[in-house]
Amino acid sequence: MCGIIAYVGNKPAASVVLEGLKKLEYRGYDSWGIVALTNDLQQPFSVIKRIGKIGHINSDYINEAIKLESHTALGHTRWATHGGVTEQNTHPHLDCTGRIAVVHNGIVENYQQLRSELAGHGFVSQTDTEAIPHLIEHLMVKEGMSFVDAARKAAGMLQGRSAFVAVNSGTKQVVAARKGAPLILGVHENNDKEFFIASDVTAFLDHTNKVMYIDDNEMAVIDGRAAFFNLTTGNETVKRVVEIHWHRGHANKEGYDHFLIKEIMEQKDTLALAINQDDAKIMAVAEEIKAAYGTFFVGCGTAGKVCMAADYLFSKIAKKHVNSVVASEFGNYQDYLTPKTLMIPISQSGETADVLEAIDVAKSKNVKVISLLNVFGSTMMRMSDDFFMINAGAERAVVSTKATTAQLAVVMLLAYATAGKLQEGKLLLMNTAAAVNDMLNPRYDEHIKKLAALLSDRKDMFVIGRGINYPAALEAAIKMQETCYTNAQGLAGGELKHGPLALVEEGTPCIVLVANDETKSDILGNAMEVKARGGYIIGVSPENNEIFDYWLKVPDVGNASPIVNIIPVQILAYHVAVLRGCDPDFPRNLAKSVTVK
Repeated sequence: MCGIIAYVGNKPAASVVLEGLKKLEYRGYDSWGIVALTNDLQQPFSVIKRIGKIGHINSDYINEAIKLESHTALGHTRWATHGGVTEQNTHPHLDCTGRIAVVHNGIVENYQQLRSELAGHGFVSQTDTEAIPHLIEHLMVKEGMSFVDAARKAAGMLQGRSAFVAVNSGTKQVVAARKGAPLILGVHENNDKEFFIASDVTAFLDHTNKVMYIDDNEMAVIDGRAAFFNLTTGNETVKRVVEIHWHRGHANKEGYDHFLIKEIMEQKDTLALAINQDDAKIMAVAEEIKAAYGTFFVGCGTAGKVCMAADYLFSKIAKKHVNSVVASEFGNYQDYLTPKTLMIPISQSGETADVLEAIDVAKSKNVKVISLLNVFGSTMMRMSDDFFMINAGAERAVVSTKATTAQLAVVMLLAYATAGKLQEGKLLLMNTAAAVNDMLNPRYDEHIKKLAALLSDRKDMFVIGRGINYPAALEAAIKMQETCYTNAQGLAGGELKHGPLALVEEGTPCIVLVANDETKSDILGNAMEVKARGGYIIGVSPENNEIFDYWLKVPDVGNASPIVNIIPVQILAYHVAVLRGCDPDFPRNLAKSVTVK
C-alpha cells in the first residue's frame, strides 16, 4: 500500500532509490516518483514523476531526468487512495517554497480539515499527502519552528495510520515519522554516514542487513547521524542496531515469464521449509491453545481463509474448537476477550493495518498474541509475545501463493500438536511436500494451460468445496478474482441450492474441490446439481469421475488436501490471466501489503 525508500550517503542517491523502489513495486504500482537534493539554491530539488510501473526503468533514464550527482533522495511508488492516477497526484509533494519534499504511505483522515486551515497555500494535487509539506512549512513560517520540530508537530496532527519521510533543502535534514504505517531504518556496517529508510527491509537488503526500528509514534532524524524521538514528548529514545537474518528469495524471475508462476512452482520447496519448525516450540504453543479460554485465528483476505481452515482443521484433527475472525471485524469480539484468551494472527507481510489494529484490541485486554508471519522484523512480529516464521521467502507477486500453503502447513502442525500427534502431522506434511514436487511438472502445467484456453472467455465461475475444502474453495475464488478478474464465487457445496443455482446456465464453469474423506459423496452430488443445469464441471480430485468434464489430478494426502487442491487453481488463474493480457504479478487496483484501513 505505497512504498517509500529514502537514501542518505555517498552513493548516487537517485540510482539507489530507483533499485529500492523496484523491490517495493508490489506495494503499489499506479505511479512513482523520485526527488533528489541539489546544491542549487534556486532549484533545490530535482524531481521526476511518472504514471505506471517502475520495474522497467533503468538508471540511465533516471540519471538523464535528474541530471545530478545527488547523495540524498526520496522515492515513492503509489497505490492511489486520494486522487486519481495522475502526475500531479504522484509523490513526492512539495511545499509552496519548493524547499520541503515529502513522500507518504497511509491515509491522512483529517486532510480536508488541514487543507482548509492551510487555505492560503498553493495546493496542486487532490491528495491527502500534500497537506503534510504545507503543514510543515506553515509551522516553520508562522510559528518559527525548526524543520525537525515542525515535522514532529505536523506528524502529531495527522489522524489515521500513516508514515512519511520529509527532506529540507535548507538544513539537508531528513525526517521519517511513523504513526501506524511501517518504516524501518537501515545503517551500513562499514559507513556510519550511510542510511536507508524504507517501508520494507527488502528495499535495501542488498546494501545492509543492519537496521534500527522506527517504532510507532516515533520519528527518526538523519543529520550526520541517526537520532530517534518520541512524537508526543519530543524526548530522544535510545536504539540498538539489529541484524536481520531473513531468506529474501531470489530477486529475478529465473527464466519464468512472471514472478507469480515462479512462486507457484517454488511450493515444491517452501512447504518443506514451512514444516521445519522447532518441535518444542510447536508443542509449547499447542499447550497454550489447550489451556486458552478461547483461541482466535485472525487474518484478512487470503490469510483470513487460512484462519477459517484452522477452524476446520482443529475440529477434525484435535477435536478442539477455535475461532476464526476477519481482522477488520475483530473489534466486535472485544467484550469476549480475557487475559486467558489466545490470539494467533496470520499475515504474510506482518504490516496489514486491520490485523495490527486487531492486535491492539487484543493487547488492550491482555490477550497473549502468537503470530504466524513471513517477514522478519515486521510490526506484527514486534507487537507479538511470540511468533512463527513460515519460511516462504519474499513473495514479489501481489497474489499470494507459496505463503498461503506455508501458512496452511504451519496451522496443520499446530492442530496435530494440539492433538498430541505432532510427528504424525509432520510425516503427513513431508509426504505432501514430496507429492507437490511430483505434481508440479511441465506436463501438468500444459494440461492446465489447455483448460485455461477453454475458460479464457468466461467471466463467471463457481468454486465449491465441503469441510476442510470449503475455505480452500473461498481461497480458490480469490485467486481467480485477483489474478485474471474472473467473477468467481466460492461456496460451500450445500449452499448451491439456497440461491446460487439460479445463476447456472449452459457452460457455466464450476471447479469442484474433492478430497477422499467423509465429504466426497456429498460434494460430487453438488457437482451433479450444477451439471444437470448445464454447468461445466472441473474436478480437482485424486480420482477421476464421470461427472467431471475436465479433471485436474491431485495427490491423495488426507487432511492436507486443501494444500494440494489450491495449487492447480493458482496455476489456472495464472494462465487465464496471461491469455487475457492481464499482468499476473500486479493485478489492477490491488497492492501486496494493505497498510491502510
